[in-house]
Parts: sequence; C-alpha cells; structure tokens
Amino acid sequence: MTDRHPPAPGVPAPAWTGRTAVVTGAAAGIGGGVADLLVELGATVVGLDRDAAALDAAVARHAGAPGRLVPMTVDVADPAALDDAARRVRDEHGGLDAVVCAAGVQRYGTVDETDPATYAEVMGVNVGGAFHTCRTMIPLVRANGGGAVVVVSSAQAYATQRGVAAYTASKTALLGLARAMAVDHAADGIRVNSVSPGSVDTPMLRWAAGLFAGDRPADEVVAEWGRAHALGRVATPREVAEVVEFLLGDRASFVTGADVKVDGGLSARLAAALPEETS
Repeated sequence: MTDRHPPAPGVPAPAWTGRTAVVTGAAAGIGGGVADLLVELGATVVGLDRDAAALDAAVARHAGAPGRLVPMTVDVADPAALDDAARRVRDEHGGLDAVVCAAGVQRYGTVDETDPATYAEVMGVNVGGAFHTCRTMIPLVRANGGGAVVVVSSAQAYATQRGVAAYTASKTALLGLARAMAVDHAADGIRVNSVSPGSVDTPMLRWAAGLFAGDRPADEVVAEWGRAHALGRVATPREVAEVVEFLLGDRASFVTGADVKVDGGLSARLAAALPEETS
C-alpha cells in the first residue's frame, strides 16, 4: 500500500502507515476516537457506521491526515450487510491488520420492563454486531498473516446500575466472546482483547444524561456521574482509544484474552462513603 502522505526525508513514518483496520461505530463516540487516532497514526481505517452523514463529517475532518478514513454505511445488527462489507474490504483493501468492535446502544429497563424488541435491539447491536463483525473480518486478518482484535465492553460487565438489564447482559457477554476468540484464533496469529470503559463523554452518554437531567443541564448530570469515578470525571473517547491502540499494536504482542478496565477507578471504589466524603 502506498502512503498517501509520505513523511519528509529523515522523518519516521507514522506507526500505522501501510496498515488497514476495520472499526465499527466509527462515526462518533469511542469508535470515532479509535478511528481518529489510527488515521492520525497513518492507518487506512474502514469505518463502519449506520450514520452516513456522521461518517462523511469524519472523513472531512481527516483531510490531510497521514492516514485516511474509508466510510461504509453498515448496520452491524445486519449479518448480511457485514458479509457484504467484508467482501468490499477484501476486494478494495486486501487483508486486514486490525478489527475494533465499538458499535453499541444503551437502553434502560429491568427484565420485566424490557420488551422483546428492545432486548433484541440491544443484543443484536452489542453482541451480534461484534460477533458477526469478527465472523466476517477475522478471515481477512488470518489471510494477512495475523493481527489483533479489540472488543469494547463496559465497566457494567463487572458491576451494574439499576435498570440496565439488557445492556449489562450484552456487555458481560462481550467479555466471554473476546476470551473465546482469543483462544480460538491464537494459532492464527490473532490476538483478541477487550476494554471496559467507565463513563465516557460520547453522544450516547449525553443522550442518557438528557433522560435523567430533568430541569438541569446535561453537563451537570455528566459531571455528577464523573464524580463516581476515583479520578472525579468522565473519560474522553481519546483516552479509551489510546488503550485500544496499544492493544492493537506491537507493544502488546504477548497480550491476548485480557480485559483492560479504562474506568477511572470506578470499579475500584466502594459505594459506601466515609463521613467526611458525604459532609
């Protein structure tokens, strides 16, 4: 593959020059943060998302970058659409070096409040989207001699809020899926890991904050949620993307089957507060 923006003489090429990655949910949020970082590092990123307009805006944002974002409007809940996307990736880009499954939806409800259609949506996007993305794209990584996969789970795979039964179930399932793929594809030279973020300042988090804000600004709710983390704030998509890029890259060459909590200490902190913390 020819570098579209070759470095000046004597300047090393960006770390991902000549490499190709598929990122789902690439138009915004954590997937957008991962796509942005990989493009900055010289990769060709095939960005899958169902929001065509947001994908086009992301492409424009990367004008002049060392790498490039190639948009594909795909609903990851549609296995046939992912079959078509994989054929396009193979025909237009050859093999793959990396796959990141970041597409996801959040829905609220206990099991008795969650109707079958909502349950099917959450599991179809969050679990089915990752499963079928890997089903279709891992053969392209294998054909390329190996590479890496990262699945985006959630801190709610470890501990849960009230009223997120389907979401928590889906994110917990992703940890098992990543472990299974790590074992199944180690002999193919493919490493598979997951990350479990806490609250991240994404459009999905802002949407959730709006549901609970009432008369308050959404920023106030986001800040309140941030205070539940030991670091006292929510993460940026870029902070999660940095960990994802590490797991995809050569520095993590002996890391597979692992989950990395990128949660600002959320899962380390007990809910019970000392008296001085509540005064």
